[in-house]
Amino acid sequence: MIANFHFIASQLIMPLNILLLVIGNAIGIIFGAIPGLSGTLAVILFMPLTYSMETGPAIILLISLWVGGCSGAFIGSTLLGIPGSPSAVATCFDAYPMTKAGKAGKALAIGMIASFIGTFFSAIFGALLSKIVADLAFKLGPWEYFSLCMVAITMVIAISKGNMFKGLASASIGLLFASVGFSPIDAVQRFTFGNVYLYGGLSMIVVLIGIFGLSKIMVEYGQGFSPLPAVDTKSIKGLGISLREIRESWKNILRSFGIGLGIGFLPGMGAGLSNLVAYSSCKNASKTPEKFGTGHPEGIWASEISNNAAVGGSMIPMAALGIPGDSTTALLIGALTVHGLEMGPMVFKNSGDVVYMMFATVAVSAIVVLALQAMGVRTFPKILKIPYHYMYPALIVISLVSAYIDSNSIYKCGMMLVFALVGILMSLGNLPVAPLILAFILGPTLENNMLKAFQYTGTFTTFFTRPISGILLILAIGSIFSPLLRMLVKKIKTSRQEI
Repeated sequence: MIANFHFIASQLIMPLNILLLVIGNAIGIIFGAIPGLSGTLAVILFMPLTYSMETGPAIILLISLWVGGCSGAFIGSTLLGIPGSPSAVATCFDAYPMTKAGKAGKALAIGMIASFIGTFFSAIFGALLSKIVADLAFKLGPWEYFSLCMVAITMVIAISKGNMFKGLASASIGLLFASVGFSPIDAVQRFTFGNVYLYGGLSMIVVLIGIFGLSKIMVEYGQGFSPLPAVDTKSIKGLGISLREIRESWKNILRSFGIGLGIGFLPGMGAGLSNLVAYSSCKNASKTPEKFGTGHPEGIWASEISNNAAVGGSMIPMAALGIPGDSTTALLIGALTVHGLEMGPMVFKNSGDVVYMMFATVAVSAIVVLALQAMGVRTFPKILKIPYHYMYPALIVISLVSAYIDSNSIYKCGMMLVFALVGILMSLGNLPVAPLILAFILGPTLENNMLKAFQYTGTFTTFFTRPISGILLILAIGSIFSPLLRMLVKKIKTSRQEI
């Protein structure tokens, strides 16, 4: 433990790492605040730059981008009524009405303090719990890891917006992309079509930036942008919140923190779901639910505490099990693999100092983000006014440069444009991107563990006869069929009422 502390301290006090931490958090805040962008997109765009870095600086930059993006998402929700990311949807419900009522300063203050509390303490809980979860994971075999991956993918499919079958189609596309290259056991070529550039499989950077980033930029740029509403900065004075107001909300803070940490731990869920669940829970528990949606501070506390608490929660399965808690941690797993770090139970034995440094970076980033937001509270409206016709072409150039840096090949830039077209087609078909990302990241792990399990027993029934694996597979199957079951139950209740 002392050795871990020395390593963490030596990394976090290095001038270069401090600079990367501040710059990463600042860029993350900007990406999180601007509608249409997100901290996840910032991580994707800057990930190739970390491949040539040492492990410590690379981790610090990526995590600071992520934390800054998640914490900064409430700014667009508060000042414009437009969520910076799905994690800040519920924040719009009360923060924007407060802004329109001339209380933008107070709404921003609650968002800043709530983001800090959720992020900082979730990092502490994550550092304490991840080792315990990792110790339990040593009892798991390939059957359980296969089932864990299945649960992660099916949970994302189940909560996909719109038609669940579209989520299933998206995940299937992700698994198809993950199977390109040589198969892991018998080294048979799959879907390479004799192209040497496909022998090593599809590049994660090319696929993710193309489908998630570049296509999104092109679609939104092509659709055009309506002028953003004016923001009154005269009401923004100081923090605008007292310790007494924070103490009065302690029940809501604890409840929302628990919801965010718990949902963040569930594979594939994350802040996009936790903020809505916490907001609904807070409203149901309130003695004055009619105030929610009119500028009620409790709604902002609930949303912002929970979505930032999901940061530390999602890192627990990432570090302890090698299973991403959300799409951003899926990206981090891929980036860490490049640096020779394989997330999972053994990482605490092989590179425990690096894991604890990740949690320490989240905690320190929470402090830095709070300071940056407090200093820049009057500047945020100006950032949100950056013309899109300047910003988006620059992001497209960064995307193509990232593809070239990843492989030193112009061919990969062309492949990225192809995947951007795939992303555009998915957007036109209203297919969700999250299941594809998660399935593409987890595809190799899913296949490897499935093949290992068959080598050990040679039968599929073992996946169900082993208790933990069986329970996880039942949960996965239940996640897929849960919408159909709900529809069936609803029809039965309706028919009984008619009778």
